[in-house]
Parts: sequence; structure tokens; C-alpha cells
Amino acid sequence: MVKGWQTVKKKVSIIGVPMDLGQTRRGVDMGPSAMRYAGVIQRLESLGYEVDDRGDVEIGRPGKLDVKNEKNLKDLDEVVKANESLGNAVSKVVEEGNFPLVLGGDHSIAIGSLAGVANKYENLGVIWYDAHGDLNTGDTSPSGNIHGMPLAVCLGIGDSSLTQIGGYAPKIKSENIVIVGARSLDEGEKELIREKGIKVFTMHEIDRLGMTNVMEEAIAHVTKKTDGVHLSLDLDALDPHDAPGVGTPVIGGTTYREAHLAMEMLAERDIITSTEFVEVNPILDNKNQTAEAAVGLIGSLFGEKLL
Repeated sequence: MVKGWQTVKKKVSIIGVPMDLGQTRRGVDMGPSAMRYAGVIQRLESLGYEVDDRGDVEIGRPGKLDVKNEKNLKDLDEVVKANESLGNAVSKVVEEGNFPLVLGGDHSIAIGSLAGVANKYENLGVIWYDAHGDLNTGDTSPSGNIHGMPLAVCLGIGDSSLTQIGGYAPKIKSENIVIVGARSLDEGEKELIREKGIKVFTMHEIDRLGMTNVMEEAIAHVTKKTDGVHLSLDLDALDPHDAPGVGTPVIGGTTYREAHLAMEMLAERDIITSTEFVEVNPILDNKNQTAEAAVGLIGSLFGEKLL
């Protein structure tokens, strides 16, 4: 059973990862700045947390963008280097006893986040709040975009240059994962979900059962045998009406209110021990709406209440 983290207010260490190399739509590298501008530090401080902003991980740039290698992996070397740096930074935060809050950047950064936290726990659980499964590999990906692969990578599936970031694999076990909000899955991902028995709540289940029941089941599943839970939240899980500034929008997502409820329930259960918020793209946004939505959700995750 996961031990509580928020019971005693502690220090939150923010790490920005201005990475846009895991996909092809430029602009998501400005996501960390957009969330800072939307007041994430002030929001957390108002809730009683001490906030330590550690700045941004340095991201290298290839001579030419979006180049696939022979393994169907775009910009692989730079993605690996960035995630190695992120993993080291996150590992240091955890060793110091702080809560790592990672701001992306595209979802490929989850590889580094989990590399930095998973070896600190005997059995880490993961809630993957996302429209996509991110369970592709170079063999199954239609695009070669690594932001569609991080969950598979953390399961130890994929190219070794990715799976071995942090020096160990796998980072997590399939029975400790819950995907919430899925509504766009590639065929290879569907096969892997069935093969590994990964728990998935698609939008069908959310519509049919309601977010309350879905999150109750998700929390029960992900805390069954774990001693920590990582939340990986992609803003494209929300409907594009509420989060227009994402690189891969899919209509029919969760509402802003449903996402808040999910975060509020996680806060009430006090189970989240690390998190990342990713895929905020200000270039595609409307007056920083998506970054503001992200900061609002962060507030709810960290215990913000109306009364």
C-alpha cells in the first residue's frame, strides 16, 4: 500500500524539460515556460508547499530535425541524452526527499522521469492519464515519434538505447499500470495491451461508469501491490475544447471538470509520489488556456479545494 506524501507538507522540486524532439510539431518545448507563466509556483506556494524551481534540463538540437534512423526512431540520440539528464535530475530530487514535478515538453520525457524514480521504489505504480497508450515501438509506430513510445520503453520494450536509460530495465511492471482516458490506440498498442494485461479505462468506460467509479477502480488497482505511484498526465487527455494547445488533439476527451475530479480524488487518497505534466504547446494554444488548465489540475492534485 502506498504511503502518503501530502500528509506533511514538503518541498516540491520543479524540473522543466523544453523538449520537442519526441514528435514533429514544434512549440511544445515552450510548455514549461507557459506553465510557469500561468502561475504554477505561486499556486503551490499558496497551498503551503515550499517550491524549489531547478530550472530546465538542457536539450541538444540535431543538425536536422525529425530524421528517422534505420530503427524508425526520430532524433534518437538527442532524446536519449535529454532523458538521461532528466533521469539524473529527478533521481537527485527523490534522494533529497522532495517531490519531483516535471513540466514538459513532449511525452517522451516520461522515460527520464520514470528512470529517475522507479529504482527508488520496490514496486512503482503508474497512472497514465492520456488519450493515447504510448505503447508503440520502432517496429509498430506509424510515425517514428518517440513520444508515442515511453510507456512501452518503461516496460523494457523497445530499443535498448531507450529502455536502458538510467542503467536498468524494466522500470515498471504491466500489472501496476492504469491508463485513463484512452481514445486513440494503434494496432500494435492494442496487441501489447492484451498481451500484457494492462488495465485501461477508455472514454467508453468513463462515459459509461462515470469518472468517480473509474478513478476508484484505478486507484484500487494501482495501489494494490505498490509502494509509490507516478502520475503521467498528457494534456491531450482533455477534450480539445478545454485543452486546445496540444500536439495530437483527439476529440471526445475528458472534460476539464472530470480531470479536476480525478486529481481531487488522487489528492484525497494521497498516493501520488511523483508526476509530470506534458504536451502543453503554446503555439497551438488560445491565450495560454492549456497551460492554465494544467496549472489548475496541478493545484487540485496537490490538495487545492474550493472550501
